[in-house]
Amino acid sequence: MGNLGIWQLLIILAIVVLLFGRGKIPELMGDVAKGIKSFKKGISDDEEKPAEKDKTVEHTVDHRADETKQG
Repeated sequence: MGNLGIWQLLIILAIVVLLFGRGKIPELMGDVAKGIKSFKKGISDDEEKPAEKDKTVEHTVDHRADETKQG
């Protein structure tokens, strides 16, 4: 039951083409590709941001430490 044969795949493909039409499928695939690119960009942005946050936190902590010494 878990294995799909060539005929089952062809039937599924035919149903998809009938439902969405030949022109709509490339458009949908383009949208999926854009989503994947956006996801990858978000992942890479998240990896870069913690380093920036650490610098900001250190600067803020140093600034507050200077204020307590003056006061």
